Amino acid sequence: MTPPPESWRFDAIGTAWTIDTAAAVSDVHRAAVADLVAEADRTWSRFREDGGVARLRAGERVDLGTDAARLLDLYDALEAATGGAVNPLVGAGLEMLGYDAAYTLHQHGDPVVAPAWSSARRDGTVLQVPVGAVLDVGAAGKGWLVDRVAALLRDQGHEPTVDAGGDIAHHGTAPIRVALEHPGDPTLAVGVATLEPGTALCGSAVNRRAWGDGLHHVLDARTGSPAGGVVATWVVADTAAVADGAATALFFVEPDRLVGLGIAAVWIDATGLHTTPDFPGEVFA
Repeated sequence: MTPPPESWRFDAIGTAWTIDTAAAVSDVHRAAVADLVAEADRTWSRFREDGGVARLRAGERVDLGTDAARLLDLYDALEAATGGAVNPLVGAGLEMLGYDAAYTLHQHGDPVVAPAWSSARRDGTVLQVPVGAVLDVGAAGKGWLVDRVAALLRDQGHEPTVDAGGDIAHHGTAPIRVALEHPGDPTLAVGVATLEPGTALCGSAVNRRAWGDGLHHVLDARTGSPAGGVVATWVVADTAAVADGAATALFFVEPDRLVGLGIAAVWIDATGLHTTPDFPGEVFA
């Protein structure tokens, strides 16, 4: 009989994490995970005054560090696939709508169009953006960090399943089934995804961070206004970064625009529940 997995739970970057492994994660390896997550927060969080995003806002050239190129490359692909709707320079627009460091959740003025992603200068992992532009990697950054935590633990001999607020990278030895939470009722599911080892699942829904009159965190960078039409998405991909980014992109484009990312998806819009033919699981009509 297979023993139950060891579960390690903690809170970081504003969300709850659960890491399941066959054997307990040692204190040394837990500390390494904590250091990795803390460094990512210092580098990428737009809510901090002492990190990389604050320096970028001031016009500095900033080396964003280990594995940054993979995340920035993904944003190149997402920006191109969505015609500019997904753009990591959307941070000022989120702040204007009240999703700011103080969590005022009060709109301060008219929507702010993001600077074009092409206006950023990049050399490998070194980035410079126009003065005053605010980097926000919320569309794909959590999934990217989940991948990095999973890779660290795999390097230490574990076969982890890493879940950060529903962004899941599964590297266990057997498939797992994950419920797709109903966007209007967290006690219900609209379907179930089956994750094979080496795959990831991420979802996005406008109700997760919503406030005021129709305001939420999924912004169209071209207008600075919240996306409309789609209310929830789920994506299965080979990495959590791709699944996370594609789940945001589906608020703006059909899945065939993202075919190069190798995804399978479920989404809900005003006309109902939809799925790509290859989605690994089942949905409930």
